[in-house]
Amino acid sequence: MKSIHIAFVATSLLSSIVYAGEPIIDMAPSMAPEPVVDGFAQARRPISNPTLFDLALPTTNVHPIYIHHALPNHIETTAGRLPLGGDVDVYALQFEIALNDRLSVVASKDGYVDMNPDNTLSDENGFGNLGAGLKYAFLLDPVSRTAVSGTFGLELPTGNTDVFQGEGKGAANLSVSALKLIDDWQFAGGAGLQIPFSDSQSTSSWMSTHVSYEVSPWFIPLVELNWFHVLDAGDGSTTAVSSIVEFEGGDYFNLGASNADQNRDLVTAAFGFRSRLCDSVDAGIAYEIPLTSEDTSLMESRLTVDFVWKF
Repeated sequence: MKSIHIAFVATSLLSSIVYAGEPIIDMAPSMAPEPVVDGFAQARRPISNPTLFDLALPTTNVHPIYIHHALPNHIETTAGRLPLGGDVDVYALQFEIALNDRLSVVASKDGYVDMNPDNTLSDENGFGNLGAGLKYAFLLDPVSRTAVSGTFGLELPTGNTDVFQGEGKGAANLSVSALKLIDDWQFAGGAGLQIPFSDSQSTSSWMSTHVSYEVSPWFIPLVELNWFHVLDAGDGSTTAVSSIVEFEGGDYFNLGASNADQNRDLVTAAFGFRSRLCDSVDAGIAYEIPLTSEDTSLMESRLTVDFVWKF
């Protein structure tokens, strides 16, 4: 009987050890690595003011753009209110190459310009100036989904003077941009200076803001505001137009207008949406109108269509 009792006790102890060990094994933390989540995967590029207002993230991408720019029916000049009308079409291709997570090379301006005014000016076409520079992200936090970057760029006078390009000695573009993602919302902003290397062009500042909400990957509505302000007017020596118009050209055109201090500000609003066609490609469209008087700018309205291919 004593041997049977000892065997029973040994068996009971062994069973206790086996069953007691199971929960310890089940509760042990997994050693498998957690998947890496890209906090900026939903980030989308602004559409309006495309040569100056950029996404704060350094990425590698190709960015084809088409702009249909309607000219105002009349413009204010020192010779009175002159008829204009017609439109301008711009076909451009921007690109960016990320050298690392924080630094990238950006090609910000190029393109072919086709001008077709109805009155006063003649039909002209030609290439735009070339602009490029470096972008560096001072703050890049995918956990809080926040980024802040600065860009230094140069615009070279390589374009055709018939389409208000190729004048002066070029310019430096300095800007700061910021990005914040909150759930499906995106908030972005940018500000900068355009500083020419000669008096024949105007010195200007700009500010842009962007708000969008991802209803679905196919429909991401957005609203953007842009403000261009002339700090120092040009000397009006480039063309006959620059000597009489009382405003500047906004983002793409620097007229060098000697009377631009008469109407220093151009404010525009853009409404549109983006569609994420796949993880690496999205498309956008925006309709833009001036909030200041259209007679004191080159804009009656603008339609911008673009694609962004990231790789």
